Amino acid sequence: MPLLSLQGVSRTYPRDDGDVCALDTVSLRIDRGEFVSVTGASGSGKSTLLHVLSLLDTPTAGRYELDGVDVSALGDTQRARLRNQRIGLVFQAFQLVPHLTVAENVELPLVYRGLDRPLRLARSRAALERVGLAHRLTHLPDELSGGEQQRTAIARALVADADVLLADEPTGNLDEVATGGVLDVFRDAHRAGTTIVVVTHNARVAARADRRYEMAAGRLRPAEVTAADPGGI
Repeated sequence: MPLLSLQGVSRTYPRDDGDVCALDTVSLRIDRGEFVSVTGASGSGKSTLLHVLSLLDTPTAGRYELDGVDVSALGDTQRARLRNQRIGLVFQAFQLVPHLTVAENVELPLVYRGLDRPLRLARSRAALERVGLAHRLTHLPDELSGGEQQRTAIARALVADADVLLADEPTGNLDEVATGGVLDVFRDAHRAGTTIVVVTHNARVAARADRRYEMAAGRLRPAEVTAADPGGI
């Protein structure tokens, strides 16, 4: 049974000058432990795809199953609860709370789960150790570099032992050195068994995946990989 399964999923947005089809009958199967990347030009539909997978958006048509359960028509509260329990999210803009410390930012998914403070702190420290930031527990986000902020965001996505890590342009605001650090974190998480789906413009990031797709005009297709581009992590 796949972990994530889209079956003929479409997402259309109404506009005054006519509907816009962001996803056009997309089908996709992702098994546990896979690392999948999706590339495409701006407006191709790749971010909408990730928003559907992360339960931040709902399909207009088609079926979306998470671990065999149809989640296409869940209400807002049910989607939020499932997202907190099963999905880790990483965004281009980090989305860290500026007045909270690094450790407190990483704890947030566990706060929403109602875990006790000592357990939250222990798991936050463990997640930050995974991304090489155990020495930054008490720092505020604006005291970190861009790469450290993104690694903090990844630690927050990993802290709750989510089934899948979904990342939307996770290196879009980073230089090459910081990008390499983030890719190392993804590599280690993947080797530890985390399922990862990354939407990206960056060919270097996409090449780390063991299965790659391209989007154009809302349609998804396997990416062409040349012999000189073996990919993998």
